[in-house]
This record gives sequence, C-alpha cells and structure tokens, in this order.
Amino acid sequence: MAGGSTPAPKEIQANAQNRYEITRKDLPLHCPMRGMTLWNSHPRVYLPIEESGEERCPYCGALYVLKD
Repeated sequence: MAGGSTPAPKEIQANAQNRYEITRKDLPLHCPMRGMTLWNSHPRVYLPIEESGEERCPYCGALYVLKD
C-alpha cells in the first residue's frame, strides 16, 4: 500500500476495542498492551488488576477483565 503502513499481522491497533479479556500470563497489565501499535496511542500506564479482576484505563477508557 503506497503512502501508508499497515500493522504487522500479530499487532493490534491500540485502543481499537473498549473491552479486553486478559489472563495471568499478560501480567503485569499495562495499557496499551504489548503488541499494540503505539504511534497513535497514549503513554503506557500500569493497571493493578490482580485484586479487583477489572480495571479501566484512565487515558482511553478501555476496560480490562482478568479471566482466570
């Protein structure tokens, strides 16, 4: 695609969803997560999801739910 770039197949667009289900292997949780494209996102923020099971990013509002 001329004049633009597309993310690598394993990358997902940062903040593309409003809800993400994660597992303990994804900890420590930070938004944007590993593998998300960062060029159009916000600064990385760590979210303490271990006790609550759910956390919302204060920058983009994405909801993270711990599934195990």
